[in-house]
Amino acid sequence: MSPADTLARLRRFLLGFSVMLFGGTLFELFLIEHTDSLVQLIPFVLCGVGTLASLAALFRPRRATMLALRAGMGLIVLGSLFGIYEHVSNNFAIKREVDPGAETRALLLSALGGANPLLAPGMLAVASVLALAATYRNPALRTNSEAEGD
Repeated sequence: MSPADTLARLRRFLLGFSVMLFGGTLFELFLIEHTDSLVQLIPFVLCGVGTLASLAALFRPRRATMLALRAGMGLIVLGSLFGIYEHVSNNFAIKREVDPGAETRALLLSALGGANPLLAPGMLAVASVLALAATYRNPALRTNSEAEGD
């Protein structure tokens, strides 16, 4: 197998694994009924965007598709960071309510391991980074002038 074939397989694997992570996260969000507020619907949208962008890049590896994938994954990483913030701040508020006299440092440390899991929104960032890795030096991103220069 040539190095180019190996890289193509690796790119397909990364995109496929990204799709599975986005799909698994969607399934888990449905199972835990993550729908109490409008903010809790954001990860559903982000998982949908991630799934569609990764599938498009997997089955239609074109320059425009890869650039759209990169933009979508950047948005998802930002959404993931927002989700981490939401989880930590909600945990902090719950801890503050339970123990109003606690020191801020103690509250912050306990908020990292509260009822809202810190790493759950981080899964979206992991799936995004895998999809982004599939675009690294991807031949589909080369412009016509670059391809002619070979």
